[in-house]
Amino acid sequence: MADDDSAAADARADVHGTVEALWTSPEDGAPMESHESIDCVEGGIRGDRYLRGTGHYSPFDVCEVTFVAAEALETIREETGIDLTDGRHRRNVVVRGPDLRDLLETTFRVGEATFRGTRPRPPCAHVERVAGEEGVARALGKKRGGICADVVEPGAVRVGDELELLEADPRTVGRSIADRLREAFGGE
Repeated sequence: MADDDSAAADARADVHGTVEALWTSPEDGAPMESHESIDCVEGGIRGDRYLRGTGHYSPFDVCEVTFVAAEALETIREETGIDLTDGRHRRNVVVRGPDLRDLLETTFRVGEATFRGTRPRPPCAHVERVAGEEGVARALGKKRGGICADVVEPGAVRVGDELELLEADPRTVGRSIADRLREAFGGE
């Protein structure tokens, strides 16, 4: 049992990151607004369109909080010349470090808040329309669009805060590993 506990602790230590940017939008189609700090509450982020119920997909496809990898945004800029660091990616939290897929079906802390990674957040045509630049949705693609997360414990999140994995879901970790192996080696 002790070996299992230390292996789990080692796995958690490998998943960490740092918040680089925070964004919200008060309503569907409005420009994203940059923040140094956001207040995560039950249901989302105070002042954000999805908590207010005014997001494009409200109430049908709500992500309480969305995360995108800083590395993905850099790769998009390098490969396509499209710079999304101004918030046109339409995600709330830009984090450097973890592969965001490792946060799916896990509980993790960022700053004072705790989240549960729920599902990937692929881009849609709406993101491209709002961004005002052709190719944004394609550039984000399935693997760079980020993830959705629910707020488990409310709290403030600030630029510079650390992301820490608290608990992986043992029922889904095997599936996650299998998906990554299939992706890496081209299997179905």
